[in-house]
Formats: sequence, C-alpha cells, structure tokens
Amino acid sequence: MVIKDNNYSSKKIAVAMSGGVDSSVTALLLKNQGYDVIGITGIMHDFDDADTFIEKARQVCDEIGIQHYAADLRIEFKDKVVNYFEQTYKKGKTPNPCAICNKNIKWGALRKYAAEKWGAEYFATGHYAKIINDNDNYKLVKVEDAKKEQLYMLFELEQEDLKYTIFPLSGYKKSEVREIAKNNNLPSASALESQDVCFIKPPMTTQKYLEKVIDNKLGDIIDIRTCKVVGKHEGVHNFTIGQRKGVRVSSDIPLYVISIDVENNKVVIGPKEKAYQKKFLVKDVNWQHTIKNLNDYRVLVKVRYNSPAFTAIITAKKNGNILVQADEPVFSITPGQAAVFYHIDEEYLIAGGWII
Repeated sequence: MVIKDNNYSSKKIAVAMSGGVDSSVTALLLKNQGYDVIGITGIMHDFDDADTFIEKARQVCDEIGIQHYAADLRIEFKDKVVNYFEQTYKKGKTPNPCAICNKNIKWGALRKYAAEKWGAEYFATGHYAKIINDNDNYKLVKVEDAKKEQLYMLFELEQEDLKYTIFPLSGYKKSEVREIAKNNNLPSASALESQDVCFIKPPMTTQKYLEKVIDNKLGDIIDIRTCKVVGKHEGVHNFTIGQRKGVRVSSDIPLYVISIDVENNKVVIGPKEKAYQKKFLVKDVNWQHTIKNLNDYRVLVKVRYNSPAFTAIITAKKNGNILVQADEPVFSITPGQAAVFYHIDEEYLIAGGWII
C-alpha cells in the first residue's frame, strides 16, 4: 500500500501510540513498508494505571520493533481539554473534547514533542480518514468504512497539519485492522474501543464528574407549550439539547430538552417536534479550503459525529459567523457542538466551527 508518494523513505514518522489496535496497526504498516518509525505516547492523566497504559504502548512497539517514547502532557491536557470541557458545561453548552484534543494535543503538543525531541517530520495516527494531495492543496476525504469515518473530529486541522500527516488505515475496514493485529500477534489485537471522554473512567460518569466541579443550582423546568413551570432541576449542566432521559417530568408524551437558559437558570422542555430547527449560527470557523463566494453556498453538514450529513446553504455574516440554513428541519442542534461542512459533490471536508 502506497501512503502518498516515495518521498517518505528517508523521513522519520512518529506514530501516536495509545496501545490500541488502530495505532498499533498504523505503526506496523509503516514499519513493514520500510519507513523510519517511532511510537510516541502522551501522558494525559494522573490515573493510577497510567504506568500500565504506557507499558502497553511500549509492548506493542517492542513487538513491532520500533522505539517508543512517552511525553508528559498532563499540564497541556488539563489546560486545553479538561478546562474547556468543564467551562463549556458551566455555560450550559455541550463540549466536544475530542476535536479540541486533536488540534491542541495530538497535532499540537504531541506532534511538537515528536518533531523537536526526536526529529520526526511526519505524524501518523490510527484515524480512519484519507488525505489527497491536489496540487499541494490537501483534502480530507471520506474512507470506505463509513461506520468509522472520522473527518468530523478533524475539522480543526489546517493545511500545514495535513501536509505532514499520514493516515495508513484509510484503505482498511475495522475488521481488517483487527485481523492484521491478530495475524501479527500484536498485544492490542483484542483491545476494546476507546471511551468517549478519556479522562472520565468508569464507574465515574460525566454527570458524577460534573457534580464535583460545578455547584448544583436549583432552577425551573419550563414547558414550551404553556410557558409554565412543570418541574425543578439541580443545575443546567445536567442537560443537553435533545435530551429525553433524565428530564423527569410527568407527561402523556415524551418530552425533550428544547433550550437551556443559563442566565436565568432555566431548562425548557417540550415535544420532539419542537427540538427541530432549520437555521443556526456557527462561530470560529476553521477553513481548510477557502471559498471565494460564501453567499448561499451549498454544502453537506454534520452536527454530530454519528449522525448523517444533511444538505444546507451557508452564508457568511459580517461578524465572521456562518449562517446555516438546512433544507429540512434538523433534530437537536446543540450549542457547543461542532458543525462541519463538506463539499456537496466530492464530499471532502471544507471547514468546521462551533454551534452558537
């Protein structure tokens, strides 16, 4: 399998090693193709099993026959990811820590460590994504395994990031990756999928975690149909747009969270049809590809990692925000989450930003 071209043969490639099956096979594929490969692992947390986590990654590298190094990134991770996570919930919004981590930690502190400490010019991960070099214009495009397509979480990367990034798993399905690991006796062959929020370990839940960092504040739950108080909540951070479970208000029909009013400490609920909308704003947009005319530009949009894309028109506002107008009403547009734009025909990632 050819990665991009033949110019990598004399370059050092650092693989972000978690000890999981995807990063393990990524390193193996590159090593088998004759590249100078090292494995690097970021120490992100103060968990009791942190040493075990590092040791698992080291064992994989030993089996493959490459050097392994660990970088202490706990300060950077706390500052860029954990604090962002907590502050977003305090604002009554729903954070997306993986996208923030990808930009600031993996393609930030970890890649910098690999380059400055060990001279690695290229950076590889086990993401299921593909980079196409179109006359030095690097495009992130979808891969064959639609269930594992991870472009949504990579929207914060820039052209300079993509230029020095390699995704060896772009042509593989998850089942094939596990088979490769098994056939090569990699310790990670039967490893479980990584959890969504890596710094919240079971049996700890997100809600229990937030109870430790955000003070509960009793407030009203309002029914959007009557504008009357129908219940009480113990903090807006316990709710997200579109949520049904945990609303705990008696009703003849299912009720969903429609909006969250942080300033007045209120949660508004209503029937599912009230949780749909066609227009919303996106801020702090990162453009991987410049669009010359953003007046009624047609795109595909995703507002959640596991949700299907929908067609919409995007328009630039004077303040730099982007107005998204979907063709059909969309369920649960959630402030704090990412809205990612794809080319309507070629389906490569154009840009992404944060839903207001």
